Amino acid sequence: MINDVILPTGTQYEMSHGPWQAVVTEQGATLRSLRHNGNDVITTFAADQSPASSQGQQLLPWPNRIRDGHYRFDDVDQQLAISEVDRNNAIHGLVAWSRWSLVEHTDSSVTQEIRVMARPGWPGTIDVRLTHRLDDHGLTVTVRARNVGATAVPFGYAAHPYFCLGGSIDEWTVEAPFASWLQVDDRLLPVGMSEMDEIHTMSGQPLGQRTLDTAYTLNRGDMVGSPAWRIKVTNGERSHELWADATMGWAQMYTPDDRLSLAVEPMTCGPDAFNEGPTHDDVIRLEPGDEVVLTWGIA
Repeated sequence: MINDVILPTGTQYEMSHGPWQAVVTEQGATLRSLRHNGNDVITTFAADQSPASSQGQQLLPWPNRIRDGHYRFDDVDQQLAISEVDRNNAIHGLVAWSRWSLVEHTDSSVTQEIRVMARPGWPGTIDVRLTHRLDDHGLTVTVRARNVGATAVPFGYAAHPYFCLGGSIDEWTVEAPFASWLQVDDRLLPVGMSEMDEIHTMSGQPLGQRTLDTAYTLNRGDMVGSPAWRIKVTNGERSHELWADATMGWAQMYTPDDRLSLAVEPMTCGPDAFNEGPTHDDVIRLEPGDEVVLTWGIA
C-alpha cells in the first residue's frame, strides 16, 4: 500500500534468488515484474498502475477468445459475458482481474489460490493453486487446477508475459519448434491450421517487419516431462527463453504496435477451443475430482 491506499493490483509480493527478482500481485496472480541482474526480462508496470494488454496475467479457465461467448458442452449451450466488445468475443478467462488468496510467501516463491465458482456460461467449480518460484535457472510457474464440483468442465490455460531485450523487435531473432500456425479471421477466430512457411518459420532470423498475433502448435516430440519445448528470443548478446511442459502444446506470438516488446505466451489450447474446430482437440476435460498440473518458466 502507498499512504494506506490499496493499490490497483492489491498486495505486491516480492521475491528474489541470486541475480533474479520478481513481483507478483494479489490481483490476478499477475507477474508484474521479472528482472535478472537488475535488467527487465519482461515489460513491467508500476505498482500504482493496472496491467495493460494483459501484461503478465493468468488466463483461465480458457485462454484467448471464445466466439460470441458461446459454446456447447455436454449437450448444454453456455453463454459467457462478452468481454471483448469490439469483436463480440469472451476473452482470457475469468480470473485475471480477481483477487487471489495468499497460501505461502517465502524469500523466493509465492503461492496463491482461487476458487472459480459456477456462473452463467461456466457450469462448474474448480480450485486453482499457482506458484511462482525463482531458483538458479530463473522462474518456474506451476499451476494446479482441480474440479471440486459435481459437474465436468472444459479447461484451458495461458500466461501472458511480454519479453523485453532493448531496442526494436525488428532486430530480434526467434528460435522456436513451431509445427503449424493458425489462420484466423478479422475477429482473430480460427479458420484453419497451416503448414509452416517463410513468414512463420523464423529459424533464428530477425523478426524484421513481421506483424504477429498468431497461435502456433509446437513440436513436443516424445518428451513427456519438463521442459518439452523452448522458445529462445535474442537481441545481440542478450537472450531469454520461455519453456513449458508437454501439456502446453501451443504458443501465441504478439508484436505490439510500439515494437519494443514481444509477447510469447504458453497455452494449453488455441483460440475458440471450447467450440468445434481446429483447436478443439486440445481442450482439457476435468471430471469431478480430476486435477491437471501445468508447468512453464522463463530462463
